[in-house]
Amino acid sequence: MSVEHIQTSVGNVISYLTENPKDAVSTSAPITAVMEGGLRCRASSENGHTVVTDMPEAVGGGATAPSPGWLFGASLVTCDATRIALRAAELGLQLDTLEVSVETVYDDRGLFGIEPPVKAGPLHMKLIVKIGAAGVEEQVLRQIVDHAVTCSPVGDGCRSETPTELVVTIV
Repeated sequence: MSVEHIQTSVGNVISYLTENPKDAVSTSAPITAVMEGGLRCRASSENGHTVVTDMPEAVGGGATAPSPGWLFGASLVTCDATRIALRAAELGLQLDTLEVSVETVYDDRGLFGIEPPVKAGPLHMKLIVKIGAAGVEEQVLRQIVDHAVTCSPVGDGCRSETPTELVVTIV
């Protein structure tokens, strides 16, 4: 899609949501994970999207697919990259280069509950953004990244606590 198409689309959504704030809150369709065998798991949704995960052999998995932790990082960098591209297009700018990487530090004791105070999630994450656009000042590109990372839904979910309801059905 062209920058102009994305810019128009984003502008239309922003205008609509500004005029109709009650329509801004939505509930996503459920995503369901089913264990296929061992530690291999398939997540799917009503729209037909599917993702498969597996754990490394060191913890008993088959290493046939990315781990959930890898997908967590992939989700973060693709969401941030998409949000940066959206912000640039919103401003009418064509990016020549955009790469987002993440380096994540975990303490695996959290995953296995070895020491309860050790958290299971990331202890630290470092986002690395490589961005360029011909004729666009560095300050403008930094502002695009700062704004976009602040408005990234996955990034926000990583940085803030989200109330979570747990429902368990025993069969």
